[in-house]
Amino acid sequence: MQLLTNIGCIWQQAQELPALRRGAELAQLPYLRDAYMVLDGDRIVEFGPMSACPATANYTVYDAQGRDLFPSFCDSHSHLVFAAPRQEEFVYRIQGLSYHEIAAKGGGILNSAKRLQAMPEEQILAEAKKRLLALLRLGTGALEIKSGYGLTYEAELKMLRVIKALKAWAPIPIKATFLGAHALPPEYKEDRAAYMDLLIEQLLPKIAEEGLADYIDVFCEKGFFSLKEAQRIMEAGKAYGLPAKIHCNQFNSMGAIEAAIAAGARSVDHLEVLNADEMKALGQADTLACLLPTAPFFLNDEHRTPARQLIEAGAAVVLASDYNPGTTPSGRMSFVCSLACIQLRMLPEEAINAASLHGAYAMDLEQELGCIRPGARANFFLTEALPSLAYLPYSFGSDLIEAVFLNGELHWEKQPLG
Repeated sequence: MQLLTNIGCIWQQAQELPALRRGAELAQLPYLRDAYMVLDGDRIVEFGPMSACPATANYTVYDAQGRDLFPSFCDSHSHLVFAAPRQEEFVYRIQGLSYHEIAAKGGGILNSAKRLQAMPEEQILAEAKKRLLALLRLGTGALEIKSGYGLTYEAELKMLRVIKALKAWAPIPIKATFLGAHALPPEYKEDRAAYMDLLIEQLLPKIAEEGLADYIDVFCEKGFFSLKEAQRIMEAGKAYGLPAKIHCNQFNSMGAIEAAIAAGARSVDHLEVLNADEMKALGQADTLACLLPTAPFFLNDEHRTPARQLIEAGAAVVLASDYNPGTTPSGRMSFVCSLACIQLRMLPEEAINAASLHGAYAMDLEQELGCIRPGARANFFLTEALPSLAYLPYSFGSDLIEAVFLNGELHWEKQPLG
């Protein structure tokens, strides 16, 4: 058993699993200063004030030296598996081309699909492992990964098999999402129905047979998939036991939120464009509202989620990275929290709740992760001693994380300078 002593502050601590925090409750982030913690294997056993710390003789002791402790980030929306970055499109955007104009030039999702289709599965897996290891040092302790850069029968299965291999290899929980409805391949431009049939009649049964996915997704947006197509995808996924986590309201409001709620979707993701009725519906729904603030930041898009109104409406708000090679080439969740504060006017407490506790709920991992409590998996990170919670999102350019524990073991520790 391990004993962590001299923890400056344990943030997001609880004795029992907290419910989703909505409205004003999202700003509640319980903490305990000057604390100890006991671990047994990969589990948290107990924690309390240092004044009640047990004798150290029977433990392996780790002295936290006054550092702050947070539960690992739970990133519920990523596209970590891809073949190559798309930095050339970054230059196109600087030159004034829009997301849709870049896609029309053969860029965007279709660019990534072409590259992934040509890359051997072993190489895709090796590159994904490198990216994942980097994320672990940045505090991510659970991750959702989507397919959607395959867009053929063979390549979509290749992506999902890579994600399955990552699940078996990684020291953190990983959830897989089938996103074959990410973009329409050029060869199906004149026959959308045939591609829908490929996804539903051919791919879904094979994915279910091999246990390759936990969720299903669709990009419901103008120029991609219609509301009717999105509804068909969600219903097909439900028939195979795959709840929906859908991309919607990134550029346009098309009725996808109401449809997703009706279909029992776990989350609706992006939500840069929202109207009052949609926010009211999310405030009354079990479907979570997943915000991806680094995407409009990187795209320099004028549309940004009205997070304050969404919170006031009572929606269960989640923050995730949208890590992908084209529109968000970063999985740094601490920066996601910073942008949520800076651009969406979320409070630091709200951002941490949305990126940890609510991220776990968005992946159905709340029993394991998302907060520091007895019985939970011991995935957490230690930062340098913070003058206040606000210092974490405030210092958006600093590497404040100094140690990462995964499954109760020290996974990584920053080397001291000098």
